[in-house]
Amino acid sequence: MTRLYSIGIDLGGTNVKFALIKNSKKVVDKRVLATKDYKTKEELISQLALTVSDILRVNKIKRSGLTGLGIGAAGLVDFNRGFIHSLTNIKGWDNVPLGKILSGKLKVKVFVDNDVNVVTLGEHKYGAGRGFDNLVCLTLGTGVGAGLILNGSLYRGPSFTAGEVGHIPINVRGPKCNCGGRGCLERYVGNRYIIQMAKKLAADNKQSKMYKLVEGKVNKLTPKIVSEAARLKDKAAIQVWQKIGQYIGVALSGLINLLNPEIIIIGGGVSLAGKPLFDSIRKTVSKRAMPNPASKVKIVPAKLGEDAGVIGASILAASEKNK
Repeated sequence: MTRLYSIGIDLGGTNVKFALIKNSKKVVDKRVLATKDYKTKEELISQLALTVSDILRVNKIKRSGLTGLGIGAAGLVDFNRGFIHSLTNIKGWDNVPLGKILSGKLKVKVFVDNDVNVVTLGEHKYGAGRGFDNLVCLTLGTGVGAGLILNGSLYRGPSFTAGEVGHIPINVRGPKCNCGGRGCLERYVGNRYIIQMAKKLAADNKQSKMYKLVEGKVNKLTPKIVSEAARLKDKAAIQVWQKIGQYIGVALSGLINLLNPEIIIIGGGVSLAGKPLFDSIRKTVSKRAMPNPASKVKIVPAKLGEDAGVIGASILAASEKNK
């Protein structure tokens, strides 16, 4: 029987997203669960299996018509074994053989990978990275991560930790990071630090649009509001994104010198800041990276948006290597 379908799951700290994908691209059915509705990993795993079964039932698809189930999870994942060592945003998920458990419940092949890796697969095949064999896909949000496509293949590293761009040190005497290091990129451009910077600038300038958008309640500032203020030409908001762009540009300059990628794709919530952020990144790269690779690399926003994770996970499941 021809297997036309795969299911992608994006396992996040806030939501779990599901998508039934036809021919590795067309989204046929989508579901969302609230992660915090399930108190234990056992409850959530059982619900994952039930939701997959329901998707197949509703769409009248037999398990024999499914190439497999792909899962992207934010944490340290052993892809070869489908084994989660730990998850960044969900407690109690240490040393969980998720692939083995789900494949036993569902009787289908299950593939588990880091969430940024699956986003990278999606962008490489159907998004901004289509047609490029060497790329970096950076995701910016609460944390900072990256996926690497080298010579056409996803590079995970021998212990599956490649792409931890957020923990590249950019200041040897910088503030302490959650990873235990100092001066890591994530410590400067993660959401909480963007908000810290925005709060200070808004409090110092009560005429700024950032201040007015939250009616003076600077504790309600979010990166999305800072982006909106920047679109309204607010100087303080633009200053935030220019500074964030400089930090990112410094880290990317090192990656460009090391890997010589054809394209760098930037996604995640912070990337929605748009022109002020991207102009600052490109300007910094042009100054800090070696001239030859800097002049050739493209730095662009991601294209697949909120579906990137589930599409990438479905590609993982539908890969010819996995059939």
